[in-house]
Amino acid sequence: MLKLKVDSVELEFDGRKILQDISLHCSQNEIVGLLGRNGSGKSSLLKIIFGTLTAAHKYVSIGDKFIFKGYHNNRIGYLPQHNYLPPGIIIKSLAKMLVAPSHWSEFTSYPVYQDHYHKKVSQLSGGELRQLEMLMVLYSRADFILLDEPFTHVTPVQSDYFKQVIKAISRHKGLIITDHQYHNVMDISDRIIILTEGCTKPVSSLNDLVTYNYLSGNN
Repeated sequence: MLKLKVDSVELEFDGRKILQDISLHCSQNEIVGLLGRNGSGKSSLLKIIFGTLTAAHKYVSIGDKFIFKGYHNNRIGYLPQHNYLPPGIIIKSLAKMLVAPSHWSEFTSYPVYQDHYHKKVSQLSGGELRQLEMLMVLYSRADFILLDEPFTHVTPVQSDYFKQVIKAISRHKGLIITDHQYHNVMDISDRIIILTEGCTKPVSSLNDLVTYNYLSGNN
């Protein structure tokens, strides 16, 4: 079973250290939840792991082999916080490029694909697009998946549905997920870590989230 390891990440913007003491790992068949306040660096960390943001220093490995860019050879898949599919292309054409052939039959069975495969990205609502973007990443060739705000523009009913989809995918992939809807993250994660003051800390209970000032004592 492969393991993704992230360590010794350092990131600085305008003389301010954003990330400085990062230790994170995720195995296949595991969901790791990443929580943190706005501006704590969660999205930056995911981009560094994926390879689209350059850090002053980082160590990322899969199976103890150093990975310079996570997206090389489709080792790591990434759902960014904002829409990433080009607006003028047909959904089916994009899916053919992004979805692993071995997953094609299962991917195309989803109603949101069957209802919209013939449309351009620009013709979809925010919720429809988010669902398809998430499915294309989950059913990609990647062994590890990073999900940044997957429940954005998704209704509570759809969130519950996709939590089951994510759990099913985690049977053979490792996932790191972050979302402001922390209840959804905690519902499906095997482990929770919090990013606070540039450092990662393990979370074992809601009390820890209060201790690290992520939640108030009234939550």
